[in-house]
Amino acid sequence: MSTTTATYAVTGMSCQHCIDAVTAEVGRLVGVEQVQVDLPTGEVTVTSAAPLALHEVRAAVDEAGYDLAEAES
Repeated sequence: MSTTTATYAVTGMSCQHCIDAVTAEVGRLVGVEQVQVDLPTGEVTVTSAAPLALHEVRAAVDEAGYDLAEAES
């Protein structure tokens, strides 16, 4: 089974709580297998079974209390 990886720019994160919140909310999306947050760059890399709809990722990041800047890849 193949997976898809996408990287998103998230603004407003500054601590471990931010990482935990974004990881938890994005991780709840259907098909998500792994979420990696790079706090210094604000990049969130998501590995999923299939490509995720941008509006779903944006809603999850919003629910965590942060803003999705744009999909990079």
